Amino acid sequence: MSGGLSATARLALLARLSKRRSAEDAAPRPDAGSARDFSTLPGMRDYGMLQTALSSLDLPSPLFQRHDGLAGAHSRVGGRDVVNFASYNYLNLNGDPRVQAAAKAAIDRYGVSVSGARITAGERELHQELEAALAEWHGTEAALTFVSGHATNVTVIGHLMGPRDVVVHDAAIHNSCTEGVRLSGARRLPFAHNDMGAAEKEMAASRRGAQRALLLLEGHYSMDGDSPDLARAVAIARRHDAWLMVDEAHGLGVLGATGRGVAEAQGVDPTGVDLWMGTLSKTLSGSGGYIAARRDVIDWLRHTAPGSVYSVGLAPPLAAAALESLRILRAEPERVTRLQANGRRLRELLRARGFDTGFSQGSAIVPVIIGSSIRTARLANAMLARGVALQTVTFPAVPEQSARLRFFVCADHTEADLLRAAETLAEASAGLGAVEALPGLG
Repeated sequence: MSGGLSATARLALLARLSKRRSAEDAAPRPDAGSARDFSTLPGMRDYGMLQTALSSLDLPSPLFQRHDGLAGAHSRVGGRDVVNFASYNYLNLNGDPRVQAAAKAAIDRYGVSVSGARITAGERELHQELEAALAEWHGTEAALTFVSGHATNVTVIGHLMGPRDVVVHDAAIHNSCTEGVRLSGARRLPFAHNDMGAAEKEMAASRRGAQRALLLLEGHYSMDGDSPDLARAVAIARRHDAWLMVDEAHGLGVLGATGRGVAEAQGVDPTGVDLWMGTLSKTLSGSGGYIAARRDVIDWLRHTAPGSVYSVGLAPPLAAAALESLRILRAEPERVTRLQANGRRLRELLRARGFDTGFSQGSAIVPVIIGSSIRTARLANAMLARGVALQTVTFPAVPEQSARLRFFVCADHTEADLLRAAETLAEASAGLGAVEALPGLG
């Protein structure tokens, strides 16, 4: 199949899309026009158009690729060995024998589940040990874990803020954060990515009429692989009597000389941040999330946050795996050094071949901005066919002209792995030629 879309082919595709969409719209549905009509859901039409386009081009979806085993620097997808740049196993601790042994020992002692909300019957010593270790890691007084990283932001922000409050956040903030703000009813004011001058203007303009204010950032942005100016963010929050919350989901174990995150990387006192959020599913080899902060707010969240009070406690093997991973991270900072060297090297190799890596600082996340969703999907499939797995971000997750591939680097990738990734992408890109944007989505 040709890599590009000629003018004739593009018109033909547009005609097929229009015809198929018209036929689907015309097809009788028992719930058409009623509140039960799922086609009225936000984004459903655009999603359907994208699926129709992929089908019309005989282009397999690059999403939901099944890995057959442990996903580290290498993996197996569809029964084939691949170099893996699609997983968050940054320090290769998921699969470490010590981490596995800790998880198995926790199952032997506590079982697979704690079988209850912590506030009623689900509290275990493991929870307390993990939270104490996380609090120490971030330089705070206390921490609280939740069963999901996404749910952590939703429940904490949704519970912390209210309709009389304002949340000023980076436009590239994670979906879990915006969902939390939406739940809270607070006024939500995004500012241009990493533009702290714009952040201050939004905060100054909105603060006077708000009861409480929150400045919300990520320590390491997963879409772009860059970081905010943390010292300036602290200063803005203090000037405007606002809380500062930093989502370190991708920063723990990745940024700073020993992996303590953006504060260590930039030489900023971590106590300037009021709320540190993080996940257990990346560097820490488990699943779940946490908040680290002052003891009074953590105790309040423990007793009142819906995601804590009305949810089962963290599963023992996951808590044990995260705790052991944190212990290894503290004892073996050379893993962080290797990871950072690999991230910088891959970014260098990709840029040398003419690829746009955006704002990536080359720590663990290196995006390649492609633009067209069709071209991005084709490149992802071509890379996988050549034995390199990576992540794909296409419309409607991002605007059509900012679709991208994302390389997630880990400490155990070799120079040969990095070189293979860059050379394979160059080869696949050259083989596709020019590909235009999806008709009607640009």
